[in-house]
Amino acid sequence: MTRPLDGITVVSLEQVIAGPFCTRQLAELGARVVKIERPGVGDAARGYDRTVNGLSSHFVWVNRSKESLALDVKHPAARDILARLVARADVFVQNLAPGAADRLGLGADELRARHPRLVWCGISGYGPAGPYAQKKAYDLLVQCEAGLLSVTGTADTPSKAGIPVADISAGMYAVSSILAALLRRERDGAGARLDITMFESLGEWMGFPAYFTAYGGTPPPRSGASHATIAPYGPFRAGDGHEVFLAVQNDREFARFCEIVLGKPELAAAARFASATARNTHRAELRSAIEAEFAGLTAVQVVERLERAEIANAHLNTMQEFWDHEQLRARDRWREVGSPAGTLRAMKPPFNLDGFEPRMDAVPALGAHSAAILAELGASRAEIERLAADGVIQV
Repeated sequence: MTRPLDGITVVSLEQVIAGPFCTRQLAELGARVVKIERPGVGDAARGYDRTVNGLSSHFVWVNRSKESLALDVKHPAARDILARLVARADVFVQNLAPGAADRLGLGADELRARHPRLVWCGISGYGPAGPYAQKKAYDLLVQCEAGLLSVTGTADTPSKAGIPVADISAGMYAVSSILAALLRRERDGAGARLDITMFESLGEWMGFPAYFTAYGGTPPPRSGASHATIAPYGPFRAGDGHEVFLAVQNDREFARFCEIVLGKPELAAAARFASATARNTHRAELRSAIEAEFAGLTAVQVVERLERAEIANAHLNTMQEFWDHEQLRARDRWREVGSPAGTLRAMKPPFNLDGFEPRMDAVPALGAHSAAILAELGASRAEIERLAADGVIQV
C-alpha cells in the first residue's frame, strides 16, 4: 500500500506533546520520522507517568511509528551526525525552548541556506518576535494567556481544559502547514520556514468568545457544562437523579422539543421562549420548566423522547466508557501496536482517506534505532561503539 507521505523523511528534535503530536501524524501518513532524544532519559514525556504497562500514557499516545535516535545534541561529535541526518531530510521539526535550535546550529536561516528544499518547522509558545518571544510556555499557561480559562468553568471557578489543547492545536496547525509546504514545494521546488505558536493556534480556536467580547462589549459568562449563549443546551436532571445532555440549535428544534419531549407545545410560542435571544435571557425559567417535566421521567425515558423528536443528546461517559464505546467498535477503530512493554491497543487516526490504511508501528524504546541510523549515515561498527562509549549516543 502506498501512503501520501511515502518517501518523505522527517527529522524531529521534539519533546512532550506539540512536536510529537505533529510528527506522529506525519508518520501515520507514511513519512519516516527520526525522533532525536536525550540519552539516558529521552523525551521528558517518557517520565510523566507509568500507567501503560509501565510506560507513560503521554508518550505512548504521540510517539508510535517513529525511530528513536538517542543523541546528545550538545556534544561536539553530534554536529556532524546532525548535519548528515538533516541533509537527507525533507522536513525538520523542533519545539525546543526559545533560541535553543539556533544555538545548536539548527535554526531556520542556517539549515535552509544549506538545504533550500527543506521544510523547517519551529513550534513555540509565542513565536520568535514580540515581547513574549523569550517567555517559557506550557499548556496551562498558554490557555491562560489566550483567555480560555476566562470562559471555561463555573461562575466561581475558572478551569483549564482537561486535555492539553494549546499543545494539540499547535501540533495540528504544524501538520497542516507542513503538508501545505510540501505541496507548494512540488510546484516551485522551494522549501519553507514555518513558525507555529501555541498562543496563536489556540487563539484561533478562541474566535467565538473573542468576537462576542470585542463587539458585544461583555465576555460570555462561564457556564460550566452549559452553553454560554444557547439555551437549552447542556445537562438537565431527570427524575432518577441522572443527567441528560441535550442541545437545541434553532426555533424549529425548540418547537419539536416542546411538543414531543415536554408535551407542552405552547411553550414554543411564549414570548419569553420564542427566539434564541429570548431563551438565553430567560434560561433559568426555561431550565425550571424542563426539569419539572423531566422529574417524572428516568434518564432513559428522556433520551427516548429526545430521539423521537430528533433532538441531539449524549451520555456523560467516563473515560473507560469512551474506551469501550460501541461506536468505536462498530467502525473498527482499534488496532494493536508494539511497544517496549508489549502489545498495546491504539485508536486508528481519523484521516479516513479512501484506499488508505494509516501506518501504525511500534512505540520505540529510547535509542532503539540509534545504531541503524548511524550505520545508514556511513558510521562503522567501531565508530558506533566509540560514540556509545563516549555518551554521544545510546544504543
